[in-house]
Amino acid sequence: MPRDSSSDDADRLTRRHYVAGAGTLATVGIAGCSDDSGGDGSDGSDGSDGSDGSDGSDGSDGSDGSDGAELEIVHWWTAGGEQDAYQALLDGFQEEYPDVEVADNPAPGGAGSAIDAVIQNRVVDGNPPSTFQIWPGQALTPYTDEGLLENIGDSVWDDEMRDAYRDGVLDLAQPAGDLVAVPINIHRLNNLFYNVSVVEDAGIDPTDIDGPQGLLSALETLDADTDVTPLVHQTQTPWSSLQLWENIFIGEQGVDDYQTVIGGDVSGLEDEIRSALDLLASYLEYIPEDAGSITWDQGNNDLIAGDAAFLHQGDWAAGQYGGAEDFDFGDDWDMVPFPGTSGVYHSVIDSFVFPTNNPSPEETEQFLNYAGTVDAQERFNPIKGSIPPRTDVPMDEFGDFLTRQFEDFQNSDTQPPTIAHGTAVAPDIHSTLDEVFANFNGSLDVDAAYEGIADAF
Repeated sequence: MPRDSSSDDADRLTRRHYVAGAGTLATVGIAGCSDDSGGDGSDGSDGSDGSDGSDGSDGSDGSDGSDGAELEIVHWWTAGGEQDAYQALLDGFQEEYPDVEVADNPAPGGAGSAIDAVIQNRVVDGNPPSTFQIWPGQALTPYTDEGLLENIGDSVWDDEMRDAYRDGVLDLAQPAGDLVAVPINIHRLNNLFYNVSVVEDAGIDPTDIDGPQGLLSALETLDADTDVTPLVHQTQTPWSSLQLWENIFIGEQGVDDYQTVIGGDVSGLEDEIRSALDLLASYLEYIPEDAGSITWDQGNNDLIAGDAAFLHQGDWAAGQYGGAEDFDFGDDWDMVPFPGTSGVYHSVIDSFVFPTNNPSPEETEQFLNYAGTVDAQERFNPIKGSIPPRTDVPMDEFGDFLTRQFEDFQNSDTQPPTIAHGTAVAPDIHSTLDEVFANFNGSLDVDAAYEGIADAF
């Protein structure tokens, strides 16, 4: 989405103190968002923070931990399987704490495209929610830089929980040293989903596609020989194109060069960046005519219906397949790593945090404690289409697809962070790149996009 940190806003943010001794919000604004997903999530919302009220629960665990305050949760999980996964998480929490009243306050928008504005306004007004969904890693830094997140290293992260979490995920939860977030899932971004019968009818074997250029050849074949949309994609918001460019680049150049780019050396890889932009522009010739007005999940419905062949998306898309009737993994849909990225697990992670000046500290601590448990992650992830960040969650209920993803994670050579979902770069860079790819979606101007990427870093 376009950057929301105008100079006037920056001045206002600098003047406002949100918490005694916490300082001011950085002038770049709260972390810019590229879209899910996560994430992931439905696009097209106006970003209103109006809550739809309580989810109907009324209670606490009967312990002395709850002070009776309402637990307000802001998140962007409103699409299909995401919403179901979030509800499964709430159900488990309220079985554990039946007396905590939950105010479910969604801020829908693909991969968090609306939530930043909502949270920024709440923080500016000195009225943060109890907790909110955010990517760990670099997306947390505007908050940690200004002391706007509580250190939960002692209150939530006991020794058992620390030992159970994967090291890399644990690192993302403490970008400034203190543990400030509870990651709840691990998504894979470099997936190429496909409708089995559609690609078979076109004589295409996705397992044989050789690199990003080979995928373009497959799209050209589908366009020439079939009536289906070759590649489902949305351009209403920029995140889908940004994440597609990331994986084209990795598929062509490898993770080392990708790490060089996110480290800031753009000019040294100008030709490689331009090559990925050229290929992205070619891909965008084969997307739906209404790509500018649909959401990722609406487009995914076309793949389910057999009206589209391929979708590049995070594995939250599989959550939508799980809810579709007579659409079975292996028989009706399948996935391969994005061509050229075999051995890569391009990671996207969601987490919850504990804002300072918290309106319900005891309830928030209870929720974060629960989110880090085996029970919470066993309920949430199979429906969400993700794998757990804990190492001790049983995989019995995860199904064939996620079991294969889990095995791929275990066997992967590298798990690089993502630009499009806020873990790889600082929020001001992320926000600027959103603008670059929003413009690219309309113009397909490679020169302007390269200059924008160079300027962003």
